[in-house]
Amino acid sequence: MRYRPFLRAIPVVFLPLAGCKVAGAPSFPIAGAYFPSWMLCGVIGIVVAVGLRVLFLATDIDAMLRLRLFTYVSLGTITALLFWLLAFGP
Repeated sequence: MRYRPFLRAIPVVFLPLAGCKVAGAPSFPIAGAYFPSWMLCGVIGIVVAVGLRVLFLATDIDAMLRLRLFTYVSLGTITALLFWLLAFGP
């Protein structure tokens, strides 16, 4: 009877493990070492955000932006997540 609260908490404790697969994390080999795919998506997001900044500076769109940092971080994040979805998604 005194263990009942503990038994009710067990499903909550193991809930974060529900998304794990037996196949393992998506990764790819580079020069013999396995890198997680999220690292590739992050690098692609950063490269796209920097490229868009250069493009916006060249076309004077950057001068019209009020929150530049949030704009470029959002563009990089959207690109990284979109690449993740297209390349590694369901």
